[in-house]
Amino acid sequence: MQTNPSIITRDVDKIAAKTGNTYESISIIGQRARQISSKMKEELSGKLSEFASSVDNLEEIFENREQIEISKYYERMPKPSAIAIDEFLGDKIDYRNRTEETDEN
Repeated sequence: MQTNPSIITRDVDKIAAKTGNTYESISIIGQRARQISSKMKEELSGKLSEFASSVDNLEEIFENREQIEISKYYERMPKPSAIAIDEFLGDKIDYRNRTEETDEN
């Protein structure tokens, strides 16, 4: 996942050129970003569930260095929308137009 996490300006014409429609391209990118976000959330929850305590006593809650490092790692990762845009512009996303499919039937 080598994506630049900083804010960069995107060429809207370049994004729209893939589908011929800006809104369709943004919709595809948004759907892929939700998929990436869901996957990342599952991974993070799975890793953090190892540290879950069955006791809800405030006195027994302590700082776990590994848990903090895992959380910081996921905070430093690029945002799902940035990853989705890079995948879209790099032709790594497969998509199809549903209206064409319904017209054929």
